[in-house]
Amino acid sequence: METKDVNGNVLKNGDSVQLIKDLKVKGSSITLKVGHVIKKIKLIDDPENIECKEGRSTFVLKTCFLKKRK
Repeated sequence: METKDVNGNVLKNGDSVQLIKDLKVKGSSITLKVGHVIKKIKLIDDPENIECKEGRSTFVLKTCFLKKRK
């Protein structure tokens, strides 16, 4: 199974992605803003989700809100 971003680009472990929408983090007061760059993503079993680290926190994000950085 391939994990793809909102534009259909194939994502790989270690890629950088950019948010295309503000996302509120469940259980926290943190909001990830549009345009925020996330480096070194990690693919998981579900092709519609990725895992990433921001500071000390680990997030699982839906790929429909991400675009691959060139």
